[in-house]
Amino acid sequence: MQVIIKYIGGILTNSFELLMDMSPYLVLGFFFAGILREFVSPDQIARHLGKSTFGSVLKAALFGIPLPLCSCGVIPPTMALRKAGASRGAVLSFLIATPTSGVDSIAATYSLLGLPFAIYRVGASFLAAIFSGITANALEKSREDEHLGENHASATQAKTDILSRSKRVLHYAFIELLSEIGKWLVIGILIGGVITFILPDDFFGGTLQPGLLTIAIMVLISVPIYVCATGSIPIAAALMMKGLNPGAAFVFLLAGPATNSVTITVISKFLGKRTTVIYLVTLILSSIGLGLLLDLLSTHSGLGFSMQHHHQHQLLPVWLEWSSAILLLILLIYTALTRRLQKTKARKNLPLVESERRSTLIVPNMTCHNCVTHVQQAVEGITGVENVSVDLKTKRVDVQYTDAASLAQISAAIVAAGYEVE
Repeated sequence: MQVIIKYIGGILTNSFELLMDMSPYLVLGFFFAGILREFVSPDQIARHLGKSTFGSVLKAALFGIPLPLCSCGVIPPTMALRKAGASRGAVLSFLIATPTSGVDSIAATYSLLGLPFAIYRVGASFLAAIFSGITANALEKSREDEHLGENHASATQAKTDILSRSKRVLHYAFIELLSEIGKWLVIGILIGGVITFILPDDFFGGTLQPGLLTIAIMVLISVPIYVCATGSIPIAAALMMKGLNPGAAFVFLLAGPATNSVTITVISKFLGKRTTVIYLVTLILSSIGLGLLLDLLSTHSGLGFSMQHHHQHQLLPVWLEWSSAILLLILLIYTALTRRLQKTKARKNLPLVESERRSTLIVPNMTCHNCVTHVQQAVEGITGVENVSVDLKTKRVDVQYTDAASLAQISAAIVAAGYEVE
């Protein structure tokens, strides 16, 4: 029993140290994410893209890098871009650039891995997105769908007073966004704590040597799994502390957030199998090449791509790290409890009974709370819908509606948002 308590205590201590390192930068990153969400919407971005040109691919990557969307949360705006007439190349560029960066994850990367690594991550994500986009445009130009371009209704941001907009910024930054990635952030920090506490120093240095084989193994691990850009950082940092080469750790930070099994399925359905193959092949090649380049720079440039957070955070006052960590913990607990209470209330208010004006749909490719938000907003936008309850765990969407709406309309709205309906 004492051994178990010792292990749990050690893991929690190391996890909290990782949280303290990240917290000031996460708070700042979340705040800027809220500003971007309020003042720059994916619908506005959609209007700037369209032709199968290098310019559209470049714009898509530049627009996508700062947006705080995960690898499944990026699917609805990606589909919006496509329906607005964006080329396949622009879509793939946006699809890779967006979930691999984001202002919150850029700040968190700097907090644990240092400025050179953070800059390299942003630049590498940009290059990978550009490579995938121009390849798709070159190979798929003749297969662009003719019916796209007119069926996307753009939603504008409400122009209200500065106080209301400030409230929306804070609500999205510290409630909605934190609710979406909070679970994955906690999981990532705990895994980082386990790795830091249990594995001996230079564990990977003695087993996996830098090179193509190690990077290829990390690619195979990273591509099919779901991991958000921010939640992957403490895992990568802990792996590097135990001797994993920077290139292999970087591959995990690029290939992990950029794709997962759900994203692959959706892209295959909406863009076709050939485009999906281009998407995966270019991402894998980019990950391997950029990982090898990082190892080369780490060895010969002296820029310090290795783990350095032990001395880096002496620049930050201890009180700031403690207060930021405690604030994040309070917000994580609050969002988790609020989400659970909302689910309980929804189940009580809306019986799961199939009738003339109550229906239950199954949306199998919902994977995060951002997905829940998109599905709920899509259904609520239909005239005649009175109540919507979305359960992520069971993938159920329970809808109560009047004669002004129909089940076909509700299903079509969910599909138009980028999701499947059973």
